Amino acid sequence: MCAETPELPDYKDTLNLPQTDFPMRAGLPKREPAWLERWERIGVYDRLRAAAHPGRDPFTLHDGPPYANGHLHIGHALNKTIKDMIVRSHQMMGYDSRYVPGWDCHGLPIEWKIEEQYRKKGKNKDDVDVVEFRQECRDFAAGWVDVQRAEFKRLGITGNWDDPYLTMNFHAERVIAEEFQKFLMNGTLYQGSKPVMWSPIEQTALAEAEVEYHDKESFTIWVKFKVDMSGASSGTPAENAARADLTTNAYVVIWTTTPWTIPSNKGVVFGPDIQYGVYEVTKTPEECWAAVGEKYILADNLAADVMARARLGDGMYRRLGDIDRDQLEHISLQHPLAGAEGADGHWDDTRDFRAADFVTDTEGTGFVHCAPSHGMEEYEMYRDLGMLQQVITYNVEDDGKFRDDLPFFGGHYILSRKGGEGTANKAVIDKLVETGGLLARGKIKHSYPHSWRSKAPVIYRNTPQWFAAIDQKVGDGQDTHGETIRQRALTEIDNVNWTPQSGRNRLHSMMEARPDWVLSRQRAWGVPLTCFTKKGALPTDADFLLRDPAVNTRINEAFEAEGADAWYKPGAKARFLGNDHNAEDYNQVTDILDVWFDSGSTHAFVLRDREDGTADGIADVYMEGTDQHRGWFHSSLLQSVGTTGRAPYRNVVTHGFTLDEKGMKMSKSIGNTIVPEEVVKQYGADILRLWVAQTDYTADQRIGPEILKGVADSYRRLRNTMRFMLGNLNGFTEDQRVAPADMPELERWVLHRVAEIDAQVRAGYRAFDFQGVFRAVFEFATLDLSSFYFDIRKDALYCDAPSALRRKSALTVLDILFHRLTTWLAPILVFTCEEVWLERFPGDDSSVHLQDIPETPATWRDEALAAKWAEIRRVRSVVTGALEVQRRDKVIGSSLEAAPIVHVGTDLEMLLNSVEFEDVCITSAINIDTGMPPAEAFTMDGVDGVAVTFAKAQGQKCQRSWKILPDVGQYEYPGVSKRDNDALKELYG
Repeated sequence: MCAETPELPDYKDTLNLPQTDFPMRAGLPKREPAWLERWERIGVYDRLRAAAHPGRDPFTLHDGPPYANGHLHIGHALNKTIKDMIVRSHQMMGYDSRYVPGWDCHGLPIEWKIEEQYRKKGKNKDDVDVVEFRQECRDFAAGWVDVQRAEFKRLGITGNWDDPYLTMNFHAERVIAEEFQKFLMNGTLYQGSKPVMWSPIEQTALAEAEVEYHDKESFTIWVKFKVDMSGASSGTPAENAARADLTTNAYVVIWTTTPWTIPSNKGVVFGPDIQYGVYEVTKTPEECWAAVGEKYILADNLAADVMARARLGDGMYRRLGDIDRDQLEHISLQHPLAGAEGADGHWDDTRDFRAADFVTDTEGTGFVHCAPSHGMEEYEMYRDLGMLQQVITYNVEDDGKFRDDLPFFGGHYILSRKGGEGTANKAVIDKLVETGGLLARGKIKHSYPHSWRSKAPVIYRNTPQWFAAIDQKVGDGQDTHGETIRQRALTEIDNVNWTPQSGRNRLHSMMEARPDWVLSRQRAWGVPLTCFTKKGALPTDADFLLRDPAVNTRINEAFEAEGADAWYKPGAKARFLGNDHNAEDYNQVTDILDVWFDSGSTHAFVLRDREDGTADGIADVYMEGTDQHRGWFHSSLLQSVGTTGRAPYRNVVTHGFTLDEKGMKMSKSIGNTIVPEEVVKQYGADILRLWVAQTDYTADQRIGPEILKGVADSYRRLRNTMRFMLGNLNGFTEDQRVAPADMPELERWVLHRVAEIDAQVRAGYRAFDFQGVFRAVFEFATLDLSSFYFDIRKDALYCDAPSALRRKSALTVLDILFHRLTTWLAPILVFTCEEVWLERFPGDDSSVHLQDIPETPATWRDEALAAKWAEIRRVRSVVTGALEVQRRDKVIGSSLEAAPIVHVGTDLEMLLNSVEFEDVCITSAINIDTGMPPAEAFTMDGVDGVAVTFAKAQGQKCQRSWKILPDVGQYEYPGVSKRDNDALKELYG
């Protein structure tokens, strides 16, 4: 030791320990609002748009509009967060990434809310001026837009919040009307009377997208239609006599779950290939509606079940014989209410009886009763036969009540005014019992359509409605992808990228099978069907619809200035028809458009018309829940191909539904709902966003208290990684930067991993795979960095001299990691990454969200080096395992107390000796031995060719680095190793 000892510093003060004010406890719920205010103050979104230049390709996610009528639920949070991650990630990958949030503002839910307010005040909607009523609806929607906007912004969602799109904006209403007029002018619009799904509670037609299916208990009845052979004389006398004998006192039995449709029955159909038999009752029990001697014609596969339902067991009936198709075709039927006293002959006409392909013998009786006003298959059959005029009825009114003059049943409601069971079914069943028309009855629980708004059951009801014909040639000359709307849609589906791919198959099958689009609704709050019909003309007449471009122009100009309310103002008809047409000759249509037409048209007034839209009116991405295959994705495709010939989107991304931790659907009644606002208050929005990133959103996902605790734990681990980097980068300057080629192998291996992860991140973000992105970054941060690289380099960072290449290389790598991790994760952890960024780069104009993900040089990739370090880590795992045994047995407290012997082959000897393997293993020394390991040496399953024998480190403990080394105490500064002595000399001379 040198004789002259310098003045000794406190060694702890000489260490380059991390220094940062970045707190370990995030305190997100309290701190996030300040960052929101800051982003708004510095105008991050607007600055990104202003910074866009021709070299930066636009990328547009078009927002599927939520409905403006309530607070956000967890599905909203999932949906908007995924959208935000798409928008932010593409911005940071070099795009001009635009997002215009929007709201669906028209339609029944809002109208209902205003009606509820009226009822509480004792007012009647019909007594209020329609324009005044519509203004109240508009005000209601505007209020909820403001509420939801604030709630979305609290989740960290970026976008043009100051100028969102609203379907009730005047320009939007004008364009929706224009888009409707394109259907008017291209010949696909028509008025038809056919069964549509009808909500008696809401008194309007519903589209498939407005319907959800729930279990419902329904009445089931088996009804007898008496066979009438009076007109069967086409055969020989012998054939006619045989038929008459077989069918004397015979009935065709039908089964239905809608007894209320029996008064509208116009026929019965049978299956052309079903085997039928005639069954005679020979004995009856008490309380049975069958009678001895009655004969029932039934499908053989179902006869036993029908007889059991009628309480006729074995020995109570016999099969008389077959009845073939030829015999069936000579049968006529009487309605079970035919001849009933007081019916005034209403049901006395002979019922139609014929074969139909849609009849099966899998349930029921093998026969189907036909009420074409209440069933599409029967309607289409009679339509194709040209018989609609004979079979269509109008027995059910808008509110689901039988018309008052209908014998026996007038005034009975199918549903109660609250959506429960009405009196119509019971009235029909009771009358059938009275007339002898009922064979059996029961109840069945089955999946049944309900209005997704009122939650009440719907019915099929024949009403005049306006339709877009999807199989009629579109007369607009845009036939590149097909002549009809259906052809165009099916073609365009395959020109779109679907995430997941199953979305394509789902929409394609729906589009193949869907009927014409019902465009009209019988309500007041929406965009009207801006068309006029000729008085006295039939819907099939060429002049029934007025098709005048000048009239359309006047309507559209008025809508632009006054909104769709212009349609309802006094004198509107004469104003729009002008001097070219006599207003007395035309009827003004008062129905409003299906709200799915509104939202389906958004591509026109958002993508096409806005300055921040797209040059071609096509969005890069539509992203919504899987239910939107029959909703917004569906209506947008129909609307766009009907007016432009192509789809309005290039990519469609779909997410599943959110369930509770047990996989159950969330329900307020069960009490298992998770409210976004509550999660944000407890954990912060970043934890909710991290949950979204960690889940496979393409399937149904789960959330709950325990799951959120796990998410918070992952967040803490990431925060630790960030805090370590910040602490060590404090004071880092550019003159400390080291070129990659001059770095030690370990740093170059980290850069290789950075290049690998960067490629995964970019590919994941491009594929909208946020779970894949987060998993790659999280595993890199926690396993490669925190548990490996940071652990190894703590010694160099804390103890090496300021000028040491190893330390400066580590700092350079930390700086590289800082810029990558903050920008990789910024689209997910928007608040935390901003906090991390500002901790290092404070300033009024500073924000991580103004940065791009840095480009990563291809030269950082080094597969040979990666393979070498994979082997080093494999050997290290055995060393770590061996030391853990000694730590568990309290032989050592720290790995620096060890100097293990590593037994390997000669191939690994050279590899391990080429690096500072003791530093890699965080021991004071390592001995490499190529001899045979002793029997007690530690080994690990799955790691062949490596064994470790424990030995304690020899020497003294360095008072600065805590390593145990033989040379400690031999230099100017007492109690330190040579490396630490050199560092002290550089610091103090």
